Amino acid sequence: MSDVAKKAGVSIGTVSNVLNHANRVKPGTVKKVQRAIEELGFVRNDAARQLKAGNSRTIGLVVPDASNPFFADLAKGAENLAIAREFAVIIGNSSEDNSRESSYINLFHEQRVGGVLISPVRGVNKRIEQLHHMGINAVIVDREADATICCSVSVDDVAGGRLASRHLLDQGRKHIAFVGGGPSIQQTVDRLEGVRQEMLNFPKARLSVFETSEMNVLAGRKVGIEIGKLPATERPDGVFCANDLVAVGVMQALLFENSIKVPEQIAMIGYDDIDFAQSTIVPLSSVRQPSHLLGSSAVELLISELQDVDHVHRQITFQPEIVIRESSLRTK
Repeated sequence: MSDVAKKAGVSIGTVSNVLNHANRVKPGTVKKVQRAIEELGFVRNDAARQLKAGNSRTIGLVVPDASNPFFADLAKGAENLAIAREFAVIIGNSSEDNSRESSYINLFHEQRVGGVLISPVRGVNKRIEQLHHMGINAVIVDREADATICCSVSVDDVAGGRLASRHLLDQGRKHIAFVGGGPSIQQTVDRLEGVRQEMLNFPKARLSVFETSEMNVLAGRKVGIEIGKLPATERPDGVFCANDLVAVGVMQALLFENSIKVPEQIAMIGYDDIDFAQSTIVPLSSVRQPSHLLGSSAVELLISELQDVDHVHRQITFQPEIVIRESSLRTK
């Protein structure tokens, strides 16, 4: 800053004002300082500025699976809103690993981020307690949290499970298979609970559950092969997958490994409505989540907590909607 001030012929205080409060400086002086900055290749030490000011314009975001288009779109929504509010977002991928998630939190703490958006691998309350102990403001994303301790944004996954199963049952399907991750993934648990609740209205229908180790295409293919090997009398005629990636894998296995027709023999529906869902071999029906809105809303809540002295924690729950395509429609 001293070099910039000398080259521009101004004081160090003026350089500081140009960097932080340009509206307080005459336009001509701003141009002189900016020209000096460009010629000298000056880069502000933002970490030092944050330590002095006691705040940061950086937000950390931790997602469980960055390769999933749902979380990619959520991150995009968060980033777009953050940029509009003059913040930056740093993304960490926990890969649904608790220790890796902890490593990112420690890194964000070291970098003195303004706050963290997180979709926790394990229990919400424990993770929030840790973040608050470290002095980090946090918003829970894609999971519901107690509004007395923090803000959160989520989708009603129980309602989503009901939507999906009701659609399959209304199409005349009698044996529904639910395919998804185990009890450690709360979203999957809630979607399955929605299925169970809806099936109470169809007492003659049957439910089978196929648990996957991961929530990706390869895991879906394994289950699809397993379903295809079942005797026709034991095979489900409707499949609801806990996300679209798993559904794509199941569909591939049914069509290519087992020559089972979709939807003639097995109707299918996924969850998330990622962009690729409408481009699968048989266009995939899906339960749509407002992924972009989840990300932007989380950033809005976090900035409010950082800047508003009267901030009150809120729990925002969005409602899902069903998108019907060829994979689940009744055939003649």
